[in-house]
Amino acid sequence: MKKAEADRSMEIHRRRVLALLSAGLLSGSCPFSKGKYHDNEGVLRAKPGSFDGIQQYISQAWDHLTRSLTDCRTFEDVKTEDEPVLYLPAKAPDPPVLTELEKRCRVLVKNLPERITKGGDIDVSKIPTEGLLYLENPYVVPGGQFNEMYGWDSYFIIRGLLRDNRKDLAKGMVENFFFEIEHYGDVLNANRTYYLTRSQPPFLTSMILAVYEADLASGAQNLQWLKKAYEYAVRDYQQWTEVPHLAGDTGLSRYFDHGEGPVPEIVGDPDMYYRGVAQFFFLHGGSNERYLVHVDTAPPSTKVLGSIFELPSCEAQPHQTEAANCKKVTRVALSAEYYKGDRSMRESGFDVSFRFGPYSADTHRYAPVCLNSLLYKTERDLASMSQMLGRQAEASKWNQKAVERRSKIDKYFWDEKAGLYFDYDFTTPTRSTYKYATTFYPLWAGLASKEQAQAVMRNLSFFEQPGGIAMSGREFQTQWDYPYGWAPIHLLAIEGMRRYGYEADANRVSYKFLSMVLENFERDQTIREKYDVVTRTAKTHIVEGYKENVIGFGWTNGVFLELSHKLPSDLIARLRAD
Repeated sequence: MKKAEADRSMEIHRRRVLALLSAGLLSGSCPFSKGKYHDNEGVLRAKPGSFDGIQQYISQAWDHLTRSLTDCRTFEDVKTEDEPVLYLPAKAPDPPVLTELEKRCRVLVKNLPERITKGGDIDVSKIPTEGLLYLENPYVVPGGQFNEMYGWDSYFIIRGLLRDNRKDLAKGMVENFFFEIEHYGDVLNANRTYYLTRSQPPFLTSMILAVYEADLASGAQNLQWLKKAYEYAVRDYQQWTEVPHLAGDTGLSRYFDHGEGPVPEIVGDPDMYYRGVAQFFFLHGGSNERYLVHVDTAPPSTKVLGSIFELPSCEAQPHQTEAANCKKVTRVALSAEYYKGDRSMRESGFDVSFRFGPYSADTHRYAPVCLNSLLYKTERDLASMSQMLGRQAEASKWNQKAVERRSKIDKYFWDEKAGLYFDYDFTTPTRSTYKYATTFYPLWAGLASKEQAQAVMRNLSFFEQPGGIAMSGREFQTQWDYPYGWAPIHLLAIEGMRRYGYEADANRVSYKFLSMVLENFERDQTIREKYDVVTRTAKTHIVEGYKENVIGFGWTNGVFLELSHKLPSDLIARLRAD
């Protein structure tokens, strides 16, 4: 190992130990001594009495988080300062319920200025006021500032709804996605006008099959619904396999937002975030950084899309502390290329991390393992749906596409020496070395070989912490990196482990995560968006990007139900224990 790498590893280890000591998870004398969260066998144990309470909380939370046109909370949006507006598709007639709604909720109802047939069709600058996009059915929101129906959040929410016998609500949400494809061009990041330029990780076929299988379990085989769902799923798939979502000539796909410039949905003043980004590039890249424009010396043709930031010269050279130096100001702006990467990062759902370079500004330059694993699963799902519909030729076509994608995933993402899947920068072209928890996606999708799964599992200790799986081993004070862990990654990783027969590991990681959520629920009677899996707390110290740890929280609720359902009875008893 190179010295810099070794030093970095030692520093990460030191921080982990200090964090564990401060949280009481380790004693000062021995790293394996029993702390307050351990029983006599040294196994992590949840606090008593919380298991039944948290299930009741989740059951009640579904109602609290459900939005519909009859609920005035539906139109609230703390991310913008505009008055509430509900947008209908272009030329669509007003549903009768809206007449009374406009008065009671003080919401203005408008039509979109033009028809949308695919992502990127509409120029969002033609929509002067941001607003909510109409959906036909009630839906569950994540919570807090996320007061709309999200693309990938909804898969994990739907899994929880089905586990909690809320099938009608789950099915209505899937049909809302059909409505989005039909009228807004894509499965959207979420149903707000400022999300019309991008989608989110493709889980639509997984949602469809989850609902269809729930119908089958209750004795209903609705092939007519499956046929309709299949047609929409094909349309959703196509947008990921066409320009501009193609990752160069790799035959793989990438995340890509059709919009330009800064995003408006950052809570508070977006310039506060973007100034910090500009300052980082100013400090670390200077004039050679492709994501920074030096306004006063830029060519006249340079297009500045966002704000111009005035940075004291001492910010560029921190060792210069004289007041005279700090009075000199450099005027900089973030480039159009940066904003494209920033927006594409938000389509990925992993906002913000340093996985695709600083602030993930290189997102659109990568073929990511997560997206392409999901598209492999989509192809397999479409093959299964074709077979159920009696379309054997189509099933063969989808299976062949899956075989071809798997071959490309092995070629570009698999690092046999490291025993991990990495993302691929198709512009350089080089494979990333950034170890990230999305390496478990190929196991969940079923595309890893037995040997590849075994190699990934040998690396589990790199990610595994007292509270479950950390997103990475690098700490940048961003929410999608170390030391934070998230419910959706736990579900995918753990189900991937079970798929390949690693039951003991799956049970151990499940218990760590569930017991951590329970302990924090016992303390504050809430469920959160994310957790520090090193200290096993909901206390976060995020500097870059979204700082709040939102209460709700839709996908954590769903994942808690799913993971606890699959946990062996002896571990459930441990969670319930007095």
